[in-house]
Amino acid sequence: MRWPLFVVMLMCGCETLENRFVFHPRPSDAKNAAPLPPPLEDVELRTIDGIKIHARWCPHPQAKGAVLYCHGNAGNLEYFGKVARDFHASLDRSVLIFDYPGYGRSDGKPNEAGCYKSAKAAYEWLTSRKGIAPERIVIAGESLGGGVAVQLASQSPHQALVLIRTFTSVPEVAKQSFVLASAPSIMVNRFESEKRIAECKSPIFIAQADKDRLIPFAQGERLRDACKAPVRFHVLRGLDHNDPLPADFFAALRGFLDQAEW
Repeated sequence: MRWPLFVVMLMCGCETLENRFVFHPRPSDAKNAAPLPPPLEDVELRTIDGIKIHARWCPHPQAKGAVLYCHGNAGNLEYFGKVARDFHASLDRSVLIFDYPGYGRSDGKPNEAGCYKSAKAAYEWLTSRKGIAPERIVIAGESLGGGVAVQLASQSPHQALVLIRTFTSVPEVAKQSFVLASAPSIMVNRFESEKRIAECKSPIFIAQADKDRLIPFAQGERLRDACKAPVRFHVLRGLDHNDPLPADFFAALRGFLDQAEW
């Protein structure tokens, strides 16, 4: 579909089409899935409105706490196995990764509110079911997941917030592509992280790629400047939006979290 037609339809209030631009879920079939290698386990969550959400838990035997990882807008949690393993191995923390409505094995359809409810269900599973203290939970989000992470962190106590290659808001990203710059002003899905991040009180680690062709580097700098909490800004040098996270990122993050121990 051509961008001018997309913009016209969006301005006519076609939320369904907008969702197709923002969210790119992939289904997953539990019946044909291979058995998970230990210690991985599948978890079923329920949002406050009863939507079934698929999550995956990877406990660490000497866990300092847990990472609640909010993934990006494409695929499903199975696409993010490597980054979950890297968080698990590099930070000595258990990892919980979850899907949004309409992704993987999760019910429902994707939208901004559904993403927030899924993250809250994951957080409550960690604190209620696993008994992990909020001050031992690192909320991490990458790309679209950064918007989900900021919203959760603005409302829930935690040890630290980690944002990776994320944006100030979805409309700001849309302005990079739309023919009509006014179209983003009427978008339904907004993920207003720049406006919300000042409400996040715990230390914040922001990693932004300087060769990112999807999210301008300046948006990460704007998020940094909007923070009220202590913040560290880490440059992913030479990296684009989907490049694997390097070892120096995890080394920097580990040092940051060691300083953020409560």
